[in-house]
Amino acid sequence: MENRLSYRSKNISYSHTIAMSSQARKLKNKGYDIVNLSIGEPDFLPPKFVLDAAKKAIDDGHHYYTPVSGYYDLKETICKKFYRDNRIKYNPSQIVVSTGAKQSIMNVLFSLLDKNDEVLIPSPYWVSYLQMIKLCESKPIIIPTQIENNFKIYPKQIEEYITPKTKLFIFNNPCNPTGSVYSYNELKQLVNILKKYPKLLILSDEIYEYIYYLKNNSTTSIASFSEIYHQVITLNGLSKAFSMTGWRIGYIGAPNWIAKSCEKIQGQITSCPNSIAQRAAIAALNSSPLNINYMIKSFENRRNIVLDMMKDIDGFQFNKPDGTFYIFPKISNFFGKKLKGKVIKNSYEFSELLLNKIYVSTVGGFAFGNDQYLRISYASSEKNIIKAFKRLKKLVN
Repeated sequence: MENRLSYRSKNISYSHTIAMSSQARKLKNKGYDIVNLSIGEPDFLPPKFVLDAAKKAIDDGHHYYTPVSGYYDLKETICKKFYRDNRIKYNPSQIVVSTGAKQSIMNVLFSLLDKNDEVLIPSPYWVSYLQMIKLCESKPIIIPTQIENNFKIYPKQIEEYITPKTKLFIFNNPCNPTGSVYSYNELKQLVNILKKYPKLLILSDEIYEYIYYLKNNSTTSIASFSEIYHQVITLNGLSKAFSMTGWRIGYIGAPNWIAKSCEKIQGQITSCPNSIAQRAAIAALNSSPLNINYMIKSFENRRNIVLDMMKDIDGFQFNKPDGTFYIFPKISNFFGKKLKGKVIKNSYEFSELLLNKIYVSTVGGFAFGNDQYLRISYASSEKNIIKAFKRLKKLVN
């Protein structure tokens, strides 16, 4: 019966991050002591003021359909947040709230892409970008980066890949899986190239914006550069910074014509996002980013533990991530070598070995566009991180 599936369905693969986490969960259910460093899910509860707002929303009777693109006062709150934190001016008609950032991205892609349109993506990239573009029957065009440049593209690289078919450029800042963060000056150099192509649109995924460790404690949004404001769709959500992964609230700020299309598409697929989660989102986004500093500080401490422990592991090459809760070490030194009786050929086999032999779940870099690497999430507890790296050190040393 599989031959009755659509080309679109058969042309995409499962999310490997979700697949690895699922494998880890199955082994844990069988009684194995699994340390899951494969999933990008903070281990904190949402802040109390968010939980209180959700409880109040239940008591106040917010149980019904909302406008498709979200409550108006939530969209006003998002506009205030964009100006407060990012110096971007949007009005409520430019905001669309969706059931998670993934739906926000698909709304944008379905709005903009036609068959065989080209989309530029720096590699390593977030695992779902590639499959989402293929679902639209468009062509992902990969721009390679190197660890020596902290996995950032050089401005002129973009120009080398632009063709008459190029419709969109997607990147995330801070970056999943590398933890790299583009500075103001680095973004300015990219802007100087992108503004030369006013028909080229930019999807800027900023869902990790608060999880940032440099001293100035602030990332820059590319839409804040007035020269290309009209070209940019800014994506964000509440899953990472507010530890609200299951609440499923994502949102975009975009030119009106794109926002209207996203609302139309969403109205035919899911309609409105969850009403209670929207009320909680108002409380989250109205709060000062300082209110979640305890999470950011904890992630920074965990990153430092990872960096210290990784120094003692032979064969890993890595840089220092400035944001997110991921590190992306190069593991190709192990390819062609035997570990636990198995010759390792690629990052998939390496991650499978870690899971099945030392019960540590990670994700092979092939899923993010570079098979020589491994993604490790340190969103888990310090205790679990130390346990995992002790096992890893014992395996490879």
